Parts: sequence; C-alpha cells; structure tokens
Amino acid sequence: MKKLLTCSAIALAAFAGNALAETNACLITKTDTNPFFVKMKEGASEAAAASAINLSTFAGKYDGDVETQVAAVETCIASGAKGILITPTDSRALVPVITQARESGAIVIALDTQFEPADAADATFATDNFKAGELIGEWARATMGDQAENARIALLDLNASEVSVDYQRNNGFLQGFGIDIKDPTDIGDEDDPRIVGNDVTDGSPDGGRTAMENLLQLDPEVNLVYTINEPAAAGAYEALKSFGKEEGVLIVSVDGGCPGVQDVAGGVIGATSMQFPLLMASKGIEAIKTFAETGEKPQNSDGLDFYNTGVELITDAPVDGVPSITSEEGLKKCWG
Repeated sequence: MKKLLTCSAIALAAFAGNALAETNACLITKTDTNPFFVKMKEGASEAAAASAINLSTFAGKYDGDVETQVAAVETCIASGAKGILITPTDSRALVPVITQARESGAIVIALDTQFEPADAADATFATDNFKAGELIGEWARATMGDQAENARIALLDLNASEVSVDYQRNNGFLQGFGIDIKDPTDIGDEDDPRIVGNDVTDGSPDGGRTAMENLLQLDPEVNLVYTINEPAAAGAYEALKSFGKEEGVLIVSVDGGCPGVQDVAGGVIGATSMQFPLLMASKGIEAIKTFAETGEKPQNSDGLDFYNTGVELITDAPVDGVPSITSEEGLKKCWG
C-alpha cells in the first residue's frame, strides 16, 4: 500500500508538471522597439521559463497599432492560451476582443496601461500613471519657483488613440504644476495661457523631435517640456539643441529606464518618474501560473483588481516636499 501511494503521488506530481508545462500564455506589447517594452518582454520571458509556461510574444508595428494587437489577441484565443498579458495601445478599442478572450476561458492581465473600463481585464499591474505625472509636475513647479507663473509649457503626448496612460500622465503633470484639469479622461481641453500646445510623439525619439519642432514654431519661448516618455524626451532635447535652446528649458518625463536616468545625470532631463516593467511582467506571469493551477484570479488586499507597481522620482536637483532619489541611486534600480 505504501508503495502504491508513493507511485500515485509521483504520478500526480508528474501530471501537474506536464499540465503546467502545457500552459500557453501570450504577451502583447505596444511595440517591440521601445526600451520599456523590450525590458518587459525580457522579464516576462524569464518568469515564464521559470514557471514552465509556454509564452508567445506579439507587438504592434507602432504605438497606436490597434489592428495588430487585435489580431494578436485572436491568435492567442485560437491557440488556447490560458492567459494573456497586454499593454493596450488603445484603452477602449481593444475591449471587445479582450471580452472574447475572457469568454474563451483565458485570464487577461493589463500591464502598464489600464483598460476603459478597468474591469474589462481581470487585473491590472501598472504604475499609478497619474501619480507619475503629478510628481514631475510638482517638481517642475517647485524648481521654477516664482517663474512658474510665467511658464511656457509644451506638452508632448503619445498619440491620437484613446489610451489611459496618455491622459493620466499628462493630466497628472498639469495638476502637479497647479493647472486645473477640465476633463481627467481627455487631453487638450485646458485653457491656461501658460500652455503653448499639445503634440503627439508615438513615444519615439523621431516623434519627440518633430513634436518639439512644431511647438517651437508656435512659441519659441517654450521653457518647460512635458514628455510622455524618455525616448520622446531625447528627441525633444535634440530639437531644442538644433534651435540653440537647450539651455534654460526644463524637460520632465516618465519611464526611469537606464538611458533616461543617464540623461538625468547628463542634464538632458531634469526629472523623470521611474516605473518598474520587470515587476509588472513577473506579477502578470505569476497571476497566470496561479490561475492555471487553481483557477483563482488576482485580487489585492483592498479587494481591487489594480496593483500599483510603484513609482520613484529621479532627479539630481531635489526640491522640498517632493520625495526623490538621485540619478546615481536610480542607475542601481533602473528596470532591474
């Protein structure tokens, strides 16, 4: 009997291992060129390998490429994926196909960017993007001091899609800077005279450069630049430099990638809000593993389906009342 029980236990363990090894999952990012999503893919792939999960990866051709993401979700459904991790390029347009995925029996986890409504996904692992924007807005206002009232602000956003990460960061920045927000789910409605205008970047250096050039044409006296991410910030700086205006213009951003933190150290970016994409990815894979084994879906201690993966302000010019760490400290933590 003891021998029989032992054999049965071994058989059950082998079955469980095989079942988990056959768990298919997908990661769908906005692009496969943005360093943020490259790092997220690395983290998800490593976590999946450690959990014996078969991970397929997909990405849009550009930020805002809804069609490719929809096709990727459909492919994941057809393959019988048990879980889908996705950074939605459009918070609303992808909801119907995400609903189909959940109805097929897959758990869907949003990374970095919330769906609208948020409960379109089973859970979200992301930065509090409004807080990330608010931190750089508060820092910029404190850094400019009395001159904040005379700011000439260029807002370099993501794209024309309805994506929550875009307006959350933008409006968080404006609120942090002390500008009233008319609609927290929209961009560009504010009538504060300090705002020169908004332009889109697709989150890329080329896009950041073009958007900055466009806004400098509107007002060559721009002295504060908000950017959706650090690649866009790098492009904005190149545009400012080509106009001989790199001195005396504050650039603030969000991401906290190692190149971006180095740009803080080099004086290109005044302050950036650091995110943690590896944590998002690993938590997402962990949720899929648990769901595959037990059928349980994630829920945090507050009973909510949003998990804040944290944010830290990186700057070498700290200000009172806004917690921050230096670029030297940031380089030890950037997407590690």
